[in-house]
Amino acid sequence: MPSSSIPFSRRTLLTGAGGITAAGLLGVRTAWATDGPSSYSPTWASVDQHPPAHEWFQDAKFGIYFHWGAFSVPAYANEWYPRNMYFSGSNENNHHKSVYGDPSVWPYHNFINGARDKAGTWVQFAPKLRSAGGDFDPGEWAQLFADAGARFAGPVAEHHDGYSMWNSRVNEWNSVATGPRLDLLRLHADAIRAKGLKLLVSLHHAYNFTGFYERAPAQSTTGLRKLYGQLDANTEYQLWYDKLKEVIDGYQPDVIWQDFNLGRVPESHRLNFLAYYYNQAVAWNRDVVATYKDGFNTRGEVFDYERGGPAAIQTPYWLTDDSISSSSWCYTNGIGYYSLNAMLHSLIDRVSKNGNMLLNIAPMADGTIPSGQRTILLGIGDYLRRFGESIYATRAWATYGEGPTQMGGGSFVTPRPGTNRDIRFTRSKDNRVLYATVLGWPGGTLDIGTLGSSRINLSTLTSVQLLNNTAGSFINLPGRTQDGSGLHITMPSSTAPFAAPAYVVKLTFSGPIPSLGSGPTPTGWVRITNVTTGLVLDSGGNVASGSPLKQWSYDGSTNLQWQLADLGTGYHRIVNRTNGMVADSWGNTANGAYCMQAAWNGGNNQQWRLNSLGNGRYQIINRGTGTALDSGGNTTLGANVKLWTPDSSTNLQWIIAAV
Repeated sequence: MPSSSIPFSRRTLLTGAGGITAAGLLGVRTAWATDGPSSYSPTWASVDQHPPAHEWFQDAKFGIYFHWGAFSVPAYANEWYPRNMYFSGSNENNHHKSVYGDPSVWPYHNFINGARDKAGTWVQFAPKLRSAGGDFDPGEWAQLFADAGARFAGPVAEHHDGYSMWNSRVNEWNSVATGPRLDLLRLHADAIRAKGLKLLVSLHHAYNFTGFYERAPAQSTTGLRKLYGQLDANTEYQLWYDKLKEVIDGYQPDVIWQDFNLGRVPESHRLNFLAYYYNQAVAWNRDVVATYKDGFNTRGEVFDYERGGPAAIQTPYWLTDDSISSSSWCYTNGIGYYSLNAMLHSLIDRVSKNGNMLLNIAPMADGTIPSGQRTILLGIGDYLRRFGESIYATRAWATYGEGPTQMGGGSFVTPRPGTNRDIRFTRSKDNRVLYATVLGWPGGTLDIGTLGSSRINLSTLTSVQLLNNTAGSFINLPGRTQDGSGLHITMPSSTAPFAAPAYVVKLTFSGPIPSLGSGPTPTGWVRITNVTTGLVLDSGGNVASGSPLKQWSYDGSTNLQWQLADLGTGYHRIVNRTNGMVADSWGNTANGAYCMQAAWNGGNNQQWRLNSLGNGRYQIINRGTGTALDSGGNTTLGANVKLWTPDSSTNLQWIIAAV
């Protein structure tokens, strides 16, 4: 049978099956890192068996990467300087002509090879190691990342500009043959792993030949055409794959992060990459992660939100990449930074919603990390050293939190600090400890509305503690009352006993954390009304399995009545009163896909989580796809109900009321 069809998990192969050892079966080592196939073929059916977010990745929570390269030399505008300098009349174009000369005579690759600007100053991306008299020390960088509390880190190994920061055989435009004449990826990889961190490698080269240099002039040599993405399409596609293969073989990254436009690369090349990476990981006995913005899927890979994240808990596990600056991902003169609280509170929020945060920093061209960036990183690290038990190795709870500050809701959402009325929840992996992190000192009493008596039974709560200023120490909080409005905890004083960007209350239970009820959600028949349209969920009556759900104005018909049957796992099946069928995503992860109905079969596609948003509103999120019921804002009677990635839109918000 094909290797992708071998009916053994990697964990099964620890001991073999039917008396056959793993070594005897495959002729390889007998220990495997985790579940997953023993080999992969370049088909979706095969690579989709790869566990996308391994346990180490879900435990890690926080990573750091950095945009640093030849585009850092002009230190102007942002990392898209190589593209925009060729746009006549743009700010970058005018700046380039003023400082260096017209791009037709002073091209971008001069920043790599070196040339003199108009003032006669030699300009080149050529950082020198501190050991050679320069300012670049990869060990110092790695120590900073460790001190910041990152659990994985690594460089942008190639940005859209086509310059490889490793010893490439397939691309002569690399940091060993030109510029600094150093294998920068090797230096970073060794230093990062020496600090016990996982290695992330970021590659953005799909856009190099699919639009980045669209206004750069046609180049005269094959080598220059390679740098500027001007080779024929098939050669470019193969080069895209060959660069990835070099990085995999030479540096064995734990995470390969890729930027957009993967969908422009032929599917066969994308599948070849995934199968090769996953097969190599099996040989290394290592759990690896591949992320994406387009071109892959969440069955085997992790979706990445750029500068954002969902408005509520989302499954499967996800990632966001954000930057320490709003203006640029690379260093520029006069660069500004977000506040420590904005960055840290964003991390806390993302962890509470089942995600990781990858934070970008912007080193200077000479290898110096500016003090303003160091201050923010060390501030995050200080918090994580003290209160990291509420972040690392935790999992999202039944709801992410409460409070007035909306965070997330899609990509390109500005990070913002929370208030002392914003609370974010995490839980221990054994589900016996609930952490409530308050994004500011709450005063003499902490009120947690989510933990009201109408929603949760706290009879098994054995202790409530405030995580103290030193890791592993606590302040007991014996004073507490619960009523319908929430849990009310007496804090040590009206003023904070120590300074911190956020404060963590630890609730420990004698057994599993009790299930969080939805409070007002009835157990009988209900109508489910969309907040935007005012229309209710409608089965359409006695229709065929696979018919889409619709919306209708409420008239008392049993077509419009549903039962939310609690499965005891935090999920429900949504059963129609007329036809007995249930709401079903059909496994379609695409935004805008129709929500169908079918006979109950117990699958994840028929299980739904009610994410309370307060004020009686819910997102209704599918277990199989992670997408939520969506009205689309369409007020037409009979409009189909869709599925959409959870965000802050009221199109995705529903009111559940008994009938």
